[in-house]
Amino acid sequence: MSIEIKVPPVGESITEVVLSRWVKNDGDAVEMDEVIAELESDKATFELTAEQAGTLKTVASEGDTLAIGAVVCKIEDGGAAPKSKEEPAAPAAEKAVVAEDKKTAPVAEKSGDSYATGTPSPSAGKILAEKGVDTGSVKGTGVNGRITKEDALNAEKAQPKAAAPVASASVAAPVSGSRNERRQKMSPLRKTVAKRLVAVKNETAMLTTFNEVNMKPIMDLRGKYKDQFKEKYGVGLGFMSFFTKAVCEAMKDFPAVNARIDGEELVYNDFVDISIAVSAPKGLVVPIIRNAESLSLAQIEKSVIELATKARDSKLTIDEMTGGTFTITNGGVFGSMMSTPIINAPQSAILGMHNIIERPIAEKGEVVIRPMMYLALSYDHRIIDGRESVGFLVRVKQLLEDPARLLLGV
Repeated sequence: MSIEIKVPPVGESITEVVLSRWVKNDGDAVEMDEVIAELESDKATFELTAEQAGTLKTVASEGDTLAIGAVVCKIEDGGAAPKSKEEPAAPAAEKAVVAEDKKTAPVAEKSGDSYATGTPSPSAGKILAEKGVDTGSVKGTGVNGRITKEDALNAEKAQPKAAAPVASASVAAPVSGSRNERRQKMSPLRKTVAKRLVAVKNETAMLTTFNEVNMKPIMDLRGKYKDQFKEKYGVGLGFMSFFTKAVCEAMKDFPAVNARIDGEELVYNDFVDISIAVSAPKGLVVPIIRNAESLSLAQIEKSVIELATKARDSKLTIDEMTGGTFTITNGGVFGSMMSTPIINAPQSAILGMHNIIERPIAEKGEVVIRPMMYLALSYDHRIIDGRESVGFLVRVKQLLEDPARLLLGV
């Protein structure tokens, strides 16, 4: 008896997903609750697990777009038993050929036995087409000789080696003058980000105000207590916790920055859920620190590390990215000096941090060198006035340049 594994519901607004990767191959024995594939929605990547032990029979291929409820694969009873029935003579045949060519023996045995022989998977076919590699020159190592994504990648790497003698024997001009193009399908996450960013630009009255912060007080404080902080709490003392606390404190005086528009109403929040923009392998994601106003510096730092790690490993859940009342993004980690961040709808404002550069400034009538950072606050002018936006950013600046204010609340 076999069971069908279908795409599970992953959120009210999600109607389809992309099969990004098979963790297990067709014909593999799988255990109950073992991860067999990764599915990617427009918000997150999640794992598909086996609902019973048995032998995996794939139905969908990598790169396929699947509707919620669509069949991804089947699991047949018997674990690895089907393999032993199908391949009883394989070990003897392999022994006879292994000395000659161990890798190609399985393909040679199955050559011409199945329609899959020499046929690339969708992802493998795309890679071969982009690089101009003939499928006939690639030996598949998949089930029944099917060309897998790994086979295509290896063929791609081997291609320059085969072409090198020809290029050196003739002229190097074609290589230096190459005008190749690569086309890559947008991931669901990238398509969603693109749509939302354009929508924000078109549907909000977005404006940006700037200021600069002398980071020396915070850097001195970190330098003095970082070892004790690390020893006591097990995490480093970074800048993000200071900025988060400063933002939460400033919102007490300027609550509109933490509000949003809902139809013809203004919704003011008595809590602060801080979205932190994180650059993940598949695109920008914004996990959320819940009730940041009630957390200590150590708790914020632990949350930042946990969420950033999940983002880079594509392990964030939809709940961890849903909601948020205000966003902080740090372009400084990439070397950005100044930018105008785009609001993360339906929020009304976003704070952009940038890199720290030592610059000469006037201080008490003298020119001194200080580590300075530009801050940018982009906001929706429909709900936040200029006075509030400027006042909020000035308040954040005051709190950061005098960290004691964050502890005393003054």
